[in-house]
Amino acid sequence: MEHVNQQIKLYLHKILYFLDNEHLDALITIAGYAILAKLVGIFIDKALKKLAALTHVSFDDQLIDFIHKPACLTILLLGPLHVAVSSKLPHPWDFIATNSIKTLIIMVWWIPTAHFISTVKFQKGYALSEKAKIGREVFLLFRNVLRISVIVAGIIAILMVWDVSLTPLFASAGIAGIAIAMAAKDSLANFFGGISIFMDRSYKVGDYIILDSGERGEVVDIGIRSTRIKTRDDVLITIPNSIMANVKIINESAPVSRFRIRVPVGVAYGTNLKEVTELLVEIALADPDVARSPKPRARVRRFNDSSIDFELLCWVNEPSLKGRVTHQLLMAIDRTFKEKNIEIPFPKRELYIKGASTTENMENTFTH
Repeated sequence: MEHVNQQIKLYLHKILYFLDNEHLDALITIAGYAILAKLVGIFIDKALKKLAALTHVSFDDQLIDFIHKPACLTILLLGPLHVAVSSKLPHPWDFIATNSIKTLIIMVWWIPTAHFISTVKFQKGYALSEKAKIGREVFLLFRNVLRISVIVAGIIAILMVWDVSLTPLFASAGIAGIAIAMAAKDSLANFFGGISIFMDRSYKVGDYIILDSGERGEVVDIGIRSTRIKTRDDVLITIPNSIMANVKIINESAPVSRFRIRVPVGVAYGTNLKEVTELLVEIALADPDVARSPKPRARVRRFNDSSIDFELLCWVNEPSLKGRVTHQLLMAIDRTFKEKNIEIPFPKRELYIKGASTTENMENTFTH
């Protein structure tokens, strides 16, 4: 019994010694931060996630899932950091302990952030890239650049925590950057030209555009370096983005895909103009490829030397139909005018030979 009492006294002595020791304060501090981390985790689960669930955007749900674990771990690590800073550890253990905990805090955010950028589904970004038809490679390029920036920032932050001089690193990076920029000047110009095309959205894949040089065609691809256009002759033209970003471009498919075509028609003087106007509109409405809204219309444009010039204005649903519909309308106009005995005039020249009889002059009349 006496032996047991001695053991109890020994344990009580150790407990009393511990209560008087600074280790108890450290333990209480760490426990307090642990409790705070748990409370923050409960708040994120019970409050923030419910608020995010009320929205129609999925990105906020992904963001809250991402910050949950790093935020709790950061608060948990602040406890040992508080203890390490407040306690008087001998050198160099104070430097090693505090900087090790700071490095862990950086890594708690650094690695998950890089992973989050790589895996998160930016629905709006993908929708924008699909709408603009700019190519997913441009959007993925932005994501890769952002991920590399996060990785570099994390490395620099850790080096700064351990008091590593960054001046030689920045100097070397600056020299290397200048050398790369000089060597890849044209590629960089095309890259930033592609960025400006993406930001301006002056055209997209599927649009029909006309360049300064006169080429007209459909945009079939917009890459990081170049834009490719297929002409109506099925010829593929590849143009660097640096050029596309600095030339005048006519987009026939914007702001709406509907495209207006103009068909010039001439009739002889003395023709009933009202009848011609009505016939042209009827011919346009009879063509299945002509849009019903806006309604086709015919306009008198001018009195020419040998004809009264009309213009038939109608719309097609997309610029690619321009050539076919123009052909169909011209064929229908020629057929209808012949049925209605409406003359389409053409230039005529009569040659008179001086001294010849009237009959001979009539025989020598030339029509051009």
